[in-house]
Amino acid sequence: MSASLSRPRVGVWLIGARGSVATTVVTGCAAVAAGLHPPTGMVTETPAFTDSGLPALSDLVFGGHDTVDCPLPKRAETLTAGGVLPTGVATAVAAELTAADREIRFGGPTPGDTRSEAGLITAFADDIRDFRHRHELDRAVVVNVASTEPASQGPGSPLPASTLYALAALRAGCPYVNFTPSEGMHHPVAAREARRSGLPYAGRDGKTGQTLLRSVLGPMFAQRALTVRAWSGTNLLGGGDGAALADPAAAAAKNAGKERVLTDTLGTTPQGETHIDDVPALGDWKTAWDHIAFDGFLGTRMILQTTWQGCDSALAAPLVLDLARLTARAHESGLSGPLDALAFYFKDPVGDAPSGLAEQYEALIRFAGRLREGEAGEGAAEREDAADGAAHPAREARGTGDRP
Repeated sequence: MSASLSRPRVGVWLIGARGSVATTVVTGCAAVAAGLHPPTGMVTETPAFTDSGLPALSDLVFGGHDTVDCPLPKRAETLTAGGVLPTGVATAVAAELTAADREIRFGGPTPGDTRSEAGLITAFADDIRDFRHRHELDRAVVVNVASTEPASQGPGSPLPASTLYALAALRAGCPYVNFTPSEGMHHPVAAREARRSGLPYAGRDGKTGQTLLRSVLGPMFAQRALTVRAWSGTNLLGGGDGAALADPAAAAAKNAGKERVLTDTLGTTPQGETHIDDVPALGDWKTAWDHIAFDGFLGTRMILQTTWQGCDSALAAPLVLDLARLTARAHESGLSGPLDALAFYFKDPVGDAPSGLAEQYEALIRFAGRLREGEAGEGAAEREDAADGAAHPAREARGTGDRP
C-alpha cells in the first residue's frame, strides 16, 4: 500500500491478516498516511524518533496469512458498526483495504490438512518470498496478530501453528514479531533456528491494557517500600480473542505474562489469580479489573482497585505499526537476535530487559538513537551460519525431511 507514486519499500506480513487487529492496522495506517486522522498511540511518531530512519507509513505494503475468507473491506464494515473504527474511514481507505486483501494467502494447518509441517513451512515461506518479489520490497517483517493458541505439549508433539509461521519467516529471511502469547519463536525448535538466522526478532504478547498498568503500578509499590499482599484480576472480553481464551490452556499462556510482570517488578509473587472470561456481547471491547491489597506503615492494610476499559484492536494497532517499523529499521541497520529494547511493547519480552515501563521506555529511546546512527548491534550472529541455518529449518530442526 502506498499513498504516493513512490514504490513501497517495506512489507508487513500479518499472521491473522483478516482479524480485528490486522484490519485496524491496515485501516489505521492508510488513514494516518492520508492525513485523515492523527497518529494517536504511535510512539514512533513522537519527536524522539525523528530522523531514526523508520519507513514512512505510506511506504508500507501489507499482506499475510489467514484461514478465514471474510474480505478486509467487509471486516472493516463490521468493526465500524461495532464502534471500533470511526464512521467513514473504512470507505475512505477502501482501495488500500482491497489491495491488502488481495495479498492475503490461505494459512493453516486447518482440520483435515494433510500437509506435513515441513510442507506447511515451505508453503508459507514461498508466499512471503513471492510477496516480496512481486512488490520489489527491500525487506518484509512478519508479525503474528492471530488468536492465542494453547501451548504445545512438549517434545514429540506437533509444532503449534505460530511456530510454523515463525520458521517460515526465518526461511524467507524476514524479521519476526510475535504480538500474541502463542509460542512462536519461543518454541525450542524455532529458538534454535532464530539464533542461527542472524535476523532480528521481538515479542511476545503485546502489552495493551491490564499489564501495561501493572508495569507502572508494580514499580511504584516497590519503590515506595509498600508490601503487596495480594493482587487479583479479572478480564472480561469478547470477539475472537475472548473465544480463544475460553480455552484454559490458551488462557494460561496469556496469564503467564501478566503474572511475570508482577513477580519481576515486585521482587516477589503476591497471592491472587487473574481470570479471563469470554463475554461475546462485548465484541472487540474489554474490561480489566485489578484488586490490590497492600500494607503501609505499621502494617496498616489498604486497598487499590483499578478498572481499565478499552478497545483491544484500537490499543493494539498503533503498537503493531510501531513494531513493524522499528524491526524493519533494525534489520536494515544490521541488528540481529532478540531486540531487547522493544520490551516496552510486550508482557513477556525476549532477551534481557527490565519489566518496569519507565525503564523500558528509556531503553526504547536509547534504541531510537542507535537507529538514528545506523549502528549494527553487539553480538550479531555470524552470517555464514545464518545462511546455512535459514535454508532448511524444517530438516535441521528434527533431522527429517517431513517434520521440522
